[in-house]
Amino acid sequence: MNGDIEQHGFSVVANLFAHSEVESLLAALGSLSTAGRRGLLDVPAVAGLAVSEKLLKLVRPHVSNVPRPVRAIYFDKSADANWLVAWHQDLTLAVRERVDVPGFGPWSVKAGVPHVQAPVELLEQMLAARIHLDDCDETNGALRVLRGTHRLGRLSSERIQQLRKEHKDVVYHASAGE
Repeated sequence: MNGDIEQHGFSVVANLFAHSEVESLLAALGSLSTAGRRGLLDVPAVAGLAVSEKLLKLVRPHVSNVPRPVRAIYFDKSADANWLVAWHQDLTLAVRERVDVPGFGPWSVKAGVPHVQAPVELLEQMLAARIHLDDCDETNGALRVLRGTHRLGRLSSERIQQLRKEHKDVVYHASAGE
């Protein structure tokens, strides 16, 4: 592994998926006409991967409860289909329906699915897994993180900009299957 989840907030596992597994997943996903698609837990190949022992054995040591996938998104960023993503934290959860509960909000709708910002206490129990289906660098969506900021709670845009001055960002050039 490259990086440490507890200390740095991320970890990279080289050669996790074989080329044949990546190709099979790409075939199941099909082509995109835009840079991304949501709601992929409805795709059997993605749902199976999300609960596979290969992935869960990496997640289990870092969560207190039984891991359970809650969302899958497919991004295919390129020079023709890309967008600028400002520095941010992933704070929004996809849910089946809107239910107003104290501490949850604001609400939004993405691709027809209600989304809500969750309390920090819940977010701290979650872990995002990113699987690269092609090689990735700064030109097509490389992961960029500020090490150690994952333990600072919910951050304002201003605080994130301040932290960018205090923490060296890490850009990870990924290979397909990582």
